[in-house]
Amino acid sequence: MAKKKQITVIGLILMIFGSIFGFANTTVAYYLMGYGGIVWYLLAAILFFLPSSLMFAEYGAAFKEVHGGIYSWLAESIGERPAFIGTFIWLASWIIWMVSTASKVWIPFATFIFGHDQTQTWQLFGLNATSTIGLLGILFLLVVTFLATHGVQGISRIASFGGFLIVILNIAFIGVSLLVWIKNGGQLAQPVHGLHSFATSPNADYKSLIGMLSFIVFAIFAYGGMETMGGVTDSMKRPEKTFPKGLIIATVLIAISYALSIFIWGISANWSQVLANKTTNLGNITYVLMANLGVYFGQSFGLSASISQLIGIWFARITGFAMFFSYLGAFFVLIYSPLKSFVLGTPKAIWPKGFAETNHAGMPAKAMWFQALFVSILIFIVAFGGQNAQIFYNILTQMANVSATLPYLFLVTAFPFFKRRQDLTRPFEIYTNRTWTTIITVLVDLVLIFGILFTIVQPILEGAYLDAFEMVVGPVVFGFIAWLLYLRYQHQQVKLTQTDLK
Repeated sequence: MAKKKQITVIGLILMIFGSIFGFANTTVAYYLMGYGGIVWYLLAAILFFLPSSLMFAEYGAAFKEVHGGIYSWLAESIGERPAFIGTFIWLASWIIWMVSTASKVWIPFATFIFGHDQTQTWQLFGLNATSTIGLLGILFLLVVTFLATHGVQGISRIASFGGFLIVILNIAFIGVSLLVWIKNGGQLAQPVHGLHSFATSPNADYKSLIGMLSFIVFAIFAYGGMETMGGVTDSMKRPEKTFPKGLIIATVLIAISYALSIFIWGISANWSQVLANKTTNLGNITYVLMANLGVYFGQSFGLSASISQLIGIWFARITGFAMFFSYLGAFFVLIYSPLKSFVLGTPKAIWPKGFAETNHAGMPAKAMWFQALFVSILIFIVAFGGQNAQIFYNILTQMANVSATLPYLFLVTAFPFFKRRQDLTRPFEIYTNRTWTTIITVLVDLVLIFGILFTIVQPILEGAYLDAFEMVVGPVVFGFIAWLLYLRYQHQQVKLTQTDLK
């Protein structure tokens, strides 16, 4: 029998870094907060990422034999009903991610083809750009769903290729930026005026206290996905030492990488000159900054204006190519993976007839098409809501961030209940003191609650009630659907019990 290969500390660090660190997160942080994003990303690492990741590791170690992912963690800690509702909302976070990505994917596509984002000028059937992108997003979603239900071969290769391109993009960004910095004698395009530059935002929407506090959700989102790593502890030698050591090192590396990357954008991009315009938004910010880096590189080395512009166009094109394949690979995986694990990990009786069945390719086709229909409706509502392109992409990003943050409330809040169980074997345990466990749980919960609340409150204070509604509609609707499904399941179980008694 072959000896099972075990994950080392180095291997774990690379796995965590590859799963969590996002290149686009650094551009979003610089766009919204400038250098001020550095402090919030560091705080999110300390107050959310590290403590919650250790919780997920304990869950994963204790329930490593149980299928169903986070549904099983919650069900074994706080009961089936809240677990089902909480996991359904977790599924909503991926649904909203699809709403966002199905529309955003056309930006890197357009940038790759044309050298810059032209989606804000696209028009079909006399519709405006926002509605046109919405329709294209629905078409993209339906095509990918069709292919995925047929068990497309090579999905993992597309995802791996996209990941490889993003690594190359990171290296190119840092290398070119440092070359420019050295060439300009250490001068920054975005000057630093003492600590004030790291405590405030150049973005008018994020200068207020509420604006800055709403940025917490973006910082949390940048560290999202660690719950998927909780199940690897059984593949480690001495996980009680290997996992926390690897996690702490990975946390430090990711936090420093985010902080340095945000700062490095200041080498080439003066915020007021490059980002303070109506055509820049959360959808195209990465391509705007990379194009500017190319132009700045040419100017720094004394090249002509036309050559510098050409370099900027090709920087944007390469970035568009890399990001398009990154989105495409992620979309192919996430259109079925979370849904499949949840639907197949819960009692079949909860779902409508045939919903939990898989086709010849092993895919839950009916569930996937229902998901596609629901996502299409959400895309349509947002795209035809009368917003301009900048507001449209900003809302989509906020929707995805809020939805992705909510499920962590369930997982973190359930942790003390999980710790109270005396009948579990715990091969990996960090939280051994009940008082400190409660304090840390409350602290992480407060960070999550404040981030979500201030993200929703900000547009309400500005009178943008529809924006606030669109941010919460996904999780609320999914929570309500989950409650109805579980209520129906309970009634069925009662009827079965009564029939058996007769």
